[in-house]
Amino acid sequence: MAALIGRRSEQRTLQTALDAPEAELVCVYGRRRIGKTFLVRQFFAEELCFELTGVFDAPLKEQLRNFARAFNAAFGGDSPPPSDWHSAFARLGEALERLPRRATKRVLFLDELPWLSSRRSGFLRALEHFWNSWATKRPWLVVVISGSAAAWMLDKVLHSRGGLHNRVTRRVRLEPFTLAETREFLAGRHIELGNYQTLELYMTMGGVPHYLKEIRRSESASQNIDRICFSQDGALHDEFRDVYRSLFEHAERHEAVVRALSRKTSGMTRNELLEAADMGSGGAATTLLDELEASGFLMRVPAFGTKTKDALYRLADEYSLFYLRWIEPHRGSADGFWMKRRTSPAWRAWGGLAFEGVCLKHSRQLKAALGIAAVETLESTWRSPASAGATGAQIDLLIDRKDATINLCEMKFSEAEFVIDKRYAAELRAKREAFHRTSKTRKTIHLTMVTTYGVRANPYRDELVAASVELDALFSP
Repeated sequence: MAALIGRRSEQRTLQTALDAPEAELVCVYGRRRIGKTFLVRQFFAEELCFELTGVFDAPLKEQLRNFARAFNAAFGGDSPPPSDWHSAFARLGEALERLPRRATKRVLFLDELPWLSSRRSGFLRALEHFWNSWATKRPWLVVVISGSAAAWMLDKVLHSRGGLHNRVTRRVRLEPFTLAETREFLAGRHIELGNYQTLELYMTMGGVPHYLKEIRRSESASQNIDRICFSQDGALHDEFRDVYRSLFEHAERHEAVVRALSRKTSGMTRNELLEAADMGSGGAATTLLDELEASGFLMRVPAFGTKTKDALYRLADEYSLFYLRWIEPHRGSADGFWMKRRTSPAWRAWGGLAFEGVCLKHSRQLKAALGIAAVETLESTWRSPASAGATGAQIDLLIDRKDATINLCEMKFSEAEFVIDKRYAAELRAKREAFHRTSKTRKTIHLTMVTTYGVRANPYRDELVAASVELDALFSP
């Protein structure tokens, strides 16, 4: 049996459900390919007594036939498909009741709930009735429900106004692996690439376990990327459309937002984003953005000193950015395409943008490296538009601390020590001065460099850089 990598807080939540003295309804959600099913099967391997997985875009009769097959496999016999979901849950309850009692709980797993609950299927009402009228009275039972359409799970289950309102007892949102978990996952498959090459892979496909399974130990990061992303039969060559269309209705609108963000990875305000995606600003747009955020494809970064509505949206999915920047424009490229391009100016520009996104996701590790893990902070972004006599400036990560200090973080991706030259030193001074002038802060400002291999010692570094964090620190648990 494969070992579980990471997911420590999630495992604690699932263990709490097993240990509770009453019935538990656990909701596990997260984007496609993230490992929800694997986590539930592995953690509850000894307690799992029935599992049903929805079939994408299948009619009610097919879903019920699938239920009958799963039921017969779990409990024996040759029962025909039930006539509806109420009958299915009644049959399931009777079978569970006949099982001998044991010291540990029994676990019932309903996977891909949004696919089971197709239009006019009556599935959700039947599930609500099953839980409220029968399951809650069985303290020996844990019901686990899961789905990849995170927005649907939030709307129909976690924020339900119907029979499941406030019924979920535990929730587990599964997110991509961190850098540390990615390294641990690869090590578990006997793949040792070092932190820099692991970062390259992470910037390409993120911490999605299903994608990481494609990596071969006999190949470098560049060779793996070439094969997985650019060969015609590569696992990620055509994954982009499948990801969005399997999660969202009218997925072309979600793709339009993602494409707009990929063209301006420094982020956009809500109005800027909707204009770039050619969308109106009504409730439908709000729902769409919430769906993408709940599914982990975009993130909202607060803007320093402004209201919530002025937050910047950024593309959070590494694979989507890589696909739109590299895979889609270079279909049919010759073998070795990526290895030939990995030292080009375009590669360096993409690497810088992707590294910034990775750093934003690892702000907890950054804070630990700076020795401020215990300090209350607020992470945000800041930008000053160009005006008469002054150029525009942006700081992608600003750590505002309760100890009267602000870290202005500059993230730089390079294959060697980063060198601050005269031109960049002038840019750093201008940014710091612009921030101090416009924010009117009285806090101490620490210019902080986050780089792959550190900052080379020279007079500019000594003058400007108060703190430096290297790549290895981002791999901390």
